[in-house]
Amino acid sequence: MVRLLLLLGCAEGITPETTWHPRFHFLPVPLGLRLRLMWMDAVDLREFYATTTGRMARSVIRQNLRQMWPDVSGQNVLGVGYTTPYLGLFRPEAARTVAAMPARQGVLHWPPNEPGLTALVHESELPFADLSMDRILMVHAVESSEQLRHMLREVWRVLSDSGRLIVVAPNRRGIWARLERSPFAHGQPYSPPQLSRLLRDNMFTPIRSHVGLYMPPSHARLMLSAAPAWEQIGRRLFPAFGGVVMVEAAKEIYAGQLTEKREMRRAFALAPPGGGANRLTHRRNTANNGGEKA
Repeated sequence: MVRLLLLLGCAEGITPETTWHPRFHFLPVPLGLRLRLMWMDAVDLREFYATTTGRMARSVIRQNLRQMWPDVSGQNVLGVGYTTPYLGLFRPEAARTVAAMPARQGVLHWPPNEPGLTALVHESELPFADLSMDRILMVHAVESSEQLRHMLREVWRVLSDSGRLIVVAPNRRGIWARLERSPFAHGQPYSPPQLSRLLRDNMFTPIRSHVGLYMPPSHARLMLSAAPAWEQIGRRLFPAFGGVVMVEAAKEIYAGQLTEKREMRRAFALAPPGGGANRLTHRRNTANNGGEKA
C-alpha cells in the first residue's frame, strides 16, 4: 500500500520525503498525501503531563529551558501552545507571564487556585500589542498549526526587538515522535536544520539549537529513575536522537516587508475558572467587515 501511494505521488510530480506516518512507521510518505494537521486537545495534554512519564518529560525539558534562559527577571514572558507545564519555571522572576492557547487546542485554567493567566486565542491573531513581549516560548504549537506562517508572523510582531524565542518541537529522528501515546507524535516533526530553516524563512535568526529528552517513553520505574543517566548518555553517544528539538532565535528587525494595511479585529477569551476546557470557533465575514462569532 505504501509503495502504491509513493508511486502515485511520483506520478503526479510529488517529491517523496522520508517522514513518520502513524500507520506506516519509518517508511516514506509522499508530501502531497500527508494527513491534515490537527491540534492535540488541551485536556489530553494535561492528562499526559499528570502521568509519571509526563512529569519526567517536563522535568527534562524544563532543565534545558533553564539552561537556555537562566534569568528572565523583569521581563514579559508569553507562551504559545500548551506551555503551562513550563511557564511556571519563569513566573516567579518574570514581570508578567501569559499563556496563549490556540482555539483549536482548547484552553484550561492556569495557575490552579489563582487568578487566570491563560487566554484562548486565534493562532494567526494574537491579542497583544506590538513589541510587548521579551521572551516567547512555543510548545505543542508549530507541529500542529495549519496557519504556521501567519502564527510565526504574529509571534514576530509581538516580540520586542531585543527579545528571544524558543521553539520546542518533536524531533524527526527521536522515538517520541513514533509512538502514538506520546504527545510529541502528533503533527509534523522536525530535524534541527528544518526547524532552523523554518524560523529563518519567517524573519527569525536561529542562535542555537539543542536536542533533548533521550529517555524512552516508558512507565517502568527503573527507566524513569534512570532519566538523568539517559540524558548524559544520549548527549554523548547519540546526540541526534533525542525526543525534542529546541531552537532559540532572535528577531530579524530588518527583515520586514511592506504590506497593505488591513483592518483586523483581535479577539480572545479567558479560560474559565473550572477544570474544563473552553473552545472558540472563529468566523470572519470579509464581505461586510463583520466581527467574529463565537
